[in-house]
Amino acid sequence: MADSNGGTLGEPLEESHRLGDFTTRPRVLLIAAIAILVGTAGTIAGVILLDLIRLFTGIAYFGRPTLEHLRLGTSPLGVAAVAVPIIGGLIVGLMARYGTDKIRGHGIPEAIESILLGRSRLDIKVAILKPLSSAISIGTGGPFGAEGPIIMTGGAIGSLVGQVLPVTDIERKTLLVAGAAAGMTTVFGTPIAAMMLAVELLLFEWTPRSFIPVAAAAITAEVERTWLGLPQPLFPFHGGMEVSLAGVLCWLVIGICAGLLSALLTRLVYACEDLFSKLPIHWMWWPALGGLVVGIGGLIEPDALGLGYHDIVAMLHGDTTPAAGLLLLAVKVIIWAVALGSGTSGGVLAPLLIIGGGLGVALGPALPAASPGFWAMLAMAAMLGGTMRSPLTATFFAVEVTGNSHVLLPLVTACMVSHLVTVLLMRRSILTEKISRRGHHLLREYRVDPFALATVAEVMTPQVQTISADRTLEQVAAFLADPTTQHPSFPVVDANGRVLGIVDPPAVQSLLSAGKHPSIMMRAALVDSPAPVAYPDEYLEAVIRRMVSASTAHVAVVARADSKLVGYLSWRDLLRAWEQAQQQDVKRTHFYRLRWRRRAGLGDVPPA
Repeated sequence: MADSNGGTLGEPLEESHRLGDFTTRPRVLLIAAIAILVGTAGTIAGVILLDLIRLFTGIAYFGRPTLEHLRLGTSPLGVAAVAVPIIGGLIVGLMARYGTDKIRGHGIPEAIESILLGRSRLDIKVAILKPLSSAISIGTGGPFGAEGPIIMTGGAIGSLVGQVLPVTDIERKTLLVAGAAAGMTTVFGTPIAAMMLAVELLLFEWTPRSFIPVAAAAITAEVERTWLGLPQPLFPFHGGMEVSLAGVLCWLVIGICAGLLSALLTRLVYACEDLFSKLPIHWMWWPALGGLVVGIGGLIEPDALGLGYHDIVAMLHGDTTPAAGLLLLAVKVIIWAVALGSGTSGGVLAPLLIIGGGLGVALGPALPAASPGFWAMLAMAAMLGGTMRSPLTATFFAVEVTGNSHVLLPLVTACMVSHLVTVLLMRRSILTEKISRRGHHLLREYRVDPFALATVAEVMTPQVQTISADRTLEQVAAFLADPTTQHPSFPVVDANGRVLGIVDPPAVQSLLSAGKHPSIMMRAALVDSPAPVAYPDEYLEAVIRRMVSASTAHVAVVARADSKLVGYLSWRDLLRAWEQAQQQDVKRTHFYRLRWRRRAGLGDVPPA
């Protein structure tokens, strides 16, 4: 009898599943080659999206089609500019209602939901309407970034390729994430951060079979964006800070402040979403109402509108005063939370950078001296790491987007602290709260399967009650029907202790239904019914696959040398192995006791 993985039930583990650090097979080369093509498509989509944003910005605020970088604060519209985000929101609402509602939001939660719940399948409508709706939203003043939409768009391209080709669900997920990583790389020029985002947020695993194709797509996108002449790094920063005790403490302070602000932002966004959900109108109109708030905010601080890349550059160059930084932070937070809560289309990375930068600029005068823009850069990364709960992504993102690897230590310090604060304060992040509200739970902690590390010998039952192969089928049926029988199933062994099979009441009934005579001995009845066995040195992961394939809850454990019975493995034993793994996380032990003594009076007395 063959198992689902091509081996024979009961055969040694080494013959069907070679043990090793990884399970990746040569097929990864094919998937990586496909991922390179997906990366190219993601790069093209990213370039188109950036051009569309500039095009719609020129049309909406300046009345002329252009691909130039224009600051919205120089628009000649004046007070009439308030209407521009409203019109943009109305268009996006119509596209979402009559196109696909998958374009609503900033894209990453939708990508995660597709990976976890939809077998990594995205509609072609998403690939077309997501970048278009985001370009309209951002081009008409929406305070968003381009990265979330292009992540969704690149993911849709990868998913579509994976739906056309004969691939597994895991491979389709890999192609989806490869497209997403290529899109992010195209926008920011951060291939390493894109790979880390895949690992920390999208793949839900850390294996070569998925990481290598994703890395291939991200590298492809970075090479191609360089050929296209896109800026690298996007936000150059060459400053730094001398390492000192006061400096390190302030890195921690920045991380704490960014973490607290991250938690506040997440709550604010979903509070706005809750408010919109209570309105007695269709959700199609919500983005237009959010656009009204955006338009008013634009009158107060025009730099809070649109992508805001010039704001990031100004803060990194030290050209933003603390008062201006605080004003930008306040306006950006309000209009971004309201607009995102309204369900319009746009990304979160660039807004988080601006909000974090405003925090760093505002706190700068109270912090030790550093290069202009240093505290802004540190708070940007910490804000990103805390809000997205992806500290490594945020750290490498800041290094790549600034081209400055000398600030790696303060970056990782602030990002980890911010991450710690949000993890302790909130159960969900801004990226996963929406999924949770739809009734789906996800866990972003990756752990090694305990069944892949425990052997059969560690959890099997060594003392086994058996049934003699010389007993008749009728005798065995009577034995199993006896109320005093303590176990549901028993190994059948011959005089030499070799296992012939396993019987339980359903198995006996099956033998009788197959025409076996009640007086036939068990050794003859089981000739055509071989049962899977396990070996003491096998790992539980392989044995579980064998048990599932054979639809059995029990297996006999036999010695490799002579196939004699040495134990029994049941589903209860497997649960015990799982429980032992859980105990490592909750059971506290110490192997050495430190006896503190104090000298008092006549001798050493242990403290009370």
